[in-house]
Amino acid sequence: MGAKTWMLVIADGDARAALEAQPALDREASRALAEQLFPGETLELIGEGDLSYTNPPDPLMFIGCFPGVSVIAASEFAVDHPSQLPGRFLDIAGRRRITLHAMHSVVDWFAFAVWEDGRLIRSLSLAPDSGILEDIGEPLPFEAPFWAEQQRATVGGKDEDAYPLPFHPLELGEAVLLARFGYQLEGGGKASVDPCAIPLLHFQRAGMRRKAAPEAPETPDPWWKFW
Repeated sequence: MGAKTWMLVIADGDARAALEAQPALDREASRALAEQLFPGETLELIGEGDLSYTNPPDPLMFIGCFPGVSVIAASEFAVDHPSQLPGRFLDIAGRRRITLHAMHSVVDWFAFAVWEDGRLIRSLSLAPDSGILEDIGEPLPFEAPFWAEQQRATVGGKDEDAYPLPFHPLELGEAVLLARFGYQLEGGGKASVDPCAIPLLHFQRAGMRRKAAPEAPETPDPWWKFW
């Protein structure tokens, strides 16, 4: 798999339903939210992309505000402990539903987290080299087949080649994309959203913040990060 993401999705309710409606991009609201999320930075609009590309390198960030749902992609969301996401990102969302989705195919790492009504209800982060980095809350329904023992992933079919996790993290990552947002990047599920039809504005960032907000604990760079 070659899929990568690091994005935050803020929704009034069901993000998948909002995206299935093929919503129109609100450009003014997108810029306004970007300026709220990244205060003190100079943001220059440099173009557009879509939901199929949500792993921008620094110093870029992608954003789209639509009726009922907003998508933000930035390196701040590539965190191996999602529960430590700086509070400024959560505060802006208020009591809306928040989903963090991040995966990196080079190291088979995947992380996701869900907040509802301002409360973290689920956070999971795992990779074959490091094992389970974070596991908070009860697994969500779409996780069930992955945790079942009969779904254990293997490499090569030999005992000594057994995959170190009960499933492949990127396969769960694709399942989360489908369950929460209605699309996949490389999975074979039945998608109801075409990510290429969901536009995102691309901004160049100047004066990026290098530390977490004062009210949140400082979060170290992910162990796999190479930029």
